[in-house]
Amino acid sequence: MHQIGIRRTLFLPNSGVPIVELRALRYFIEVVRQQSFTAAAEKLHVTQPTISKMVKALEDETGTQLLLRDARQMVLTDAGRIVYQRGQDVLAAQAQLQAELADLGTLGRGELTIGIPPMGGSLFTPAIATFRQRYPKIELKLFEQGSRAIEAALISGELELGGVLLPVDPALIDVLPVSHELLWLVARRGSRWDNKLAVPLAELAGEPFVFYGESLALNDVVLNACRTAGFVPQVVGRSGHWDLMAALVLAGVGIALLPAPYVRRLDAGRFTCLPVSEPQITWDMAIGWKRSGYLSHAARAWLDVARAEYGKPVTFLDDFVLPPGLEKRPGKPE
Repeated sequence: MHQIGIRRTLFLPNSGVPIVELRALRYFIEVVRQQSFTAAAEKLHVTQPTISKMVKALEDETGTQLLLRDARQMVLTDAGRIVYQRGQDVLAAQAQLQAELADLGTLGRGELTIGIPPMGGSLFTPAIATFRQRYPKIELKLFEQGSRAIEAALISGELELGGVLLPVDPALIDVLPVSHELLWLVARRGSRWDNKLAVPLAELAGEPFVFYGESLALNDVVLNACRTAGFVPQVVGRSGHWDLMAALVLAGVGIALLPAPYVRRLDAGRFTCLPVSEPQITWDMAIGWKRSGYLSHAARAWLDVARAEYGKPVTFLDDFVLPPGLEKRPGKPE
């Protein structure tokens, strides 16, 4: 079988004059993203002199300076801003072209990378297991980042599919809802909330919070809800992992707000868990993909599995279901 190669240099039509060498463009964009030649070299697995040489070559090709460098930061020139913005479109188009050419075969073998956020990974386990059973020769690779990083990777074309926290921009990303959950207060047993059935969010003002990592979209959701309730949370620690957050609560570091599925896993003898009200805070997860973007055979097969698995989003909102073991807390009416 003959392989189709893709020319790595763009040319002016009917001139033979090179506009941009794609590798140089990729290196330049990574330098801007990382704000460092050294970090870009590490990310791309090349030497720093190679990065510097390619960026200089790109400036020579375009005939203008693209970056202003000083000891603190790198600033894009007007020309650099244009090359950076348009260059991302060029690389995304090249990646899509390669994907479409590579996808001319069948689902017999191959790989699929899916973005999985740390706070929602377990939601996707059933679909992963079903997909693996159905397509054993397709390797699933997991891109484990926060929802915001996954959303950016979907838009840039780096990822085809990924778990995202709603809402997202519907003009950029299509979604398949996966879950619709409440966030619950999680405190150590023996707290002042032991005999309550629910807690208004405003009542948590002044309490030490074990919060979400700043790179996680859920951090913004909870922070905005607290501000709506009239206070700024007192953050004493951060994590993107629910089990570590619960352990910190148990150690007396502070309280936390966790999605209902993780509350169900906690020991009712050691934790007090209450639904938060006024306002309720919801955790809405979905599988997202770039709107009008190309989806490979493997990605479309994954969505077929996911649609069957998540035909109706899992929810605790309708009837305030209490986690197992918490139904008979002191003070709950019989």
